[in-house]
Amino acid sequence: MSTHNQLMDPKPSAERREDRRGVVVVFVCFLTIALLACVIFSVDVAYMQLCRARLRAATDASARAAGEALSREQDLDASRQAAVDIAQRNLVAGSPLLLDTNADILFGNSTQQQNGAWNFTAGGQPINAVRVFGRRTRDAPSGSVPTFFGRVFNVLDFQPLSSATVVRLDRDICIVVDRSSSMKLYLTDTAPTMSMSDPRFCRPPDMGQSRWSALSLAVDRFITALHTTPQLEHLSLASYASSGNWCSYSNNTADINQYLSQDYTDAEAAMASLSSTKWNGATNIAAGIGKGIESLTDPDTARPFAAKTMVLMTDGHYTQGDAPSTVAPDALPHDIVIHAVTFGDGADQDEMRAVAEATGGNFYHAPDAQTLQDVFEEIALTLPVMFTD
Repeated sequence: MSTHNQLMDPKPSAERREDRRGVVVVFVCFLTIALLACVIFSVDVAYMQLCRARLRAATDASARAAGEALSREQDLDASRQAAVDIAQRNLVAGSPLLLDTNADILFGNSTQQQNGAWNFTAGGQPINAVRVFGRRTRDAPSGSVPTFFGRVFNVLDFQPLSSATVVRLDRDICIVVDRSSSMKLYLTDTAPTMSMSDPRFCRPPDMGQSRWSALSLAVDRFITALHTTPQLEHLSLASYASSGNWCSYSNNTADINQYLSQDYTDAEAAMASLSSTKWNGATNIAAGIGKGIESLTDPDTARPFAAKTMVLMTDGHYTQGDAPSTVAPDALPHDIVIHAVTFGDGADQDEMRAVAEATGGNFYHAPDAQTLQDVFEEIALTLPVMFTD
């Protein structure tokens, strides 16, 4: 029987055990190598993710600094330098992020699309945006990022890339107000104009009951809202009526009552001065638009990289000068957007709507004093702010 078993199983049991042990050793070796590869891969992958996160943070900070400098200094070189300085303060893979001022910092125009996305055009005008590329590539100033263990698999480095676009929509704003005689009418008056025989004709506007009083409160709401916005606005004030001499006061067709200023108390003082003046006249809205354009393009006070907005208000129809809708396109070459506001039932809503449409602005109608305040606040708060992608 023993001889038969030996013939059926030529290898002794000890030898079979040795064979199995050899197979297990080889298998364990393969598993060890695979585990080591996974560990190596995991370390480098984690390092890559850390570097990408730091590169993204550094790029965002650099772009924001460039946008802030562009807003504050209104100078492209100052904006570039701000981007470079902040980038160098951020370490990516243990080294400062260095920027190529020509390849990594681009200025242009960003516009919002119908789907809400922003489209950046390098070199586009007017300049309102800066795009910064953060690169750790082989051809970048800081070079690529070396791997720790990837070189075992002949992966010597990796090349993360990030970009950030900042849209600085700081605004130069001119509020253009109607100071024709009808603005001295009370809110309860139904007449479209004020008669020269009216005892209020030779007085400053009543600051409790007049349409002008309601406008003054609306301008106050506008300025209060500007104080809450994150962007930096400069504000000016213009007014219009028609020229003439009434009640021992000489009236100009239109005036710039306050040029652009970062100090909003200047515009408030200009409104207060008008509130104590015996102005009169007809309604030359076109002249008001002209003064608004002049204010927003004045080389001494207008900022070259600030968006330009005009808020144009009237309580009536134009009775002198050109039709406002034919003059409004004069604002287009200067990239001025006109938001048109009508106040009261006697205002020419169709004409003012056409003014707004001519420049891509919005039209608002305020039937009463409270709505007028709400409209002015809405315009102030819906002015675009800074966006980053």
